[in-house]
Amino acid sequence: MTIRIWDLPTRIFHAALALSVFGAIVTVKLGDAWMDWHVRLGIIALALIVFRIIWGLIGPRYVSFSQFVQSPVMVWRYLSTRPASKQKAAGHNPLGAWSVVAMLLVLGAQASTGLFADDEILTQGPLVQFVSESTSSLLTGLHQWNETLVYIVVGLHLLAILIYTLKGERLIEPMVTGEVPAHELPPYTKPARDDLRVRGAALLLAVALGAVAWWLIELAANTGGSFN
Repeated sequence: MTIRIWDLPTRIFHAALALSVFGAIVTVKLGDAWMDWHVRLGIIALALIVFRIIWGLIGPRYVSFSQFVQSPVMVWRYLSTRPASKQKAAGHNPLGAWSVVAMLLVLGAQASTGLFADDEILTQGPLVQFVSESTSSLLTGLHQWNETLVYIVVGLHLLAILIYTLKGERLIEPMVTGEVPAHELPPYTKPARDDLRVRGAALLLAVALGAVAWWLIELAANTGGSFN
């Protein structure tokens, strides 16, 4: 018997964000004409992050920030507990919850500053035209500096998945199927809502954010940057 923990919109978000961030990293390293795709993928990643933030406020129980983000005291208690005594959480454990928050903050900062970035050679963000040169220069510097944090949080995320997998805990499969065996969860764990109403709300939100992302991509094509 399994219990639905991760709803379909959350699973699609997770896969889409992983692909867009990976693509953005690859394209920025390739440079030149690939910077077109770096800008596009950065905009898509930002739309996905905004989706996750809103979904964390209105979505089902296990993706809700109010449900899984716990105080530093609770995180410390979790870390202080012996591994054998730790009870598997339905959804994110206290440490994993804050890693999600850190990931969203770092990736969100990277994508947001990229909207205003200008390398003065080939590429401009779509909103460069709306800020002063000094502001664009500041945000470009932050965009470049924050790149290191992106590599750190992504690397730690992948390392955590590897460690938990080697310990016999399945993290990837539930994020693909949404299901977790009932015997691995606390007693009386309730399933997450994942009906047509939930999926319809997610679809409406995705369409709205997709329209904004499309506008930004079109705007970038007319900034005089690498899209031309």
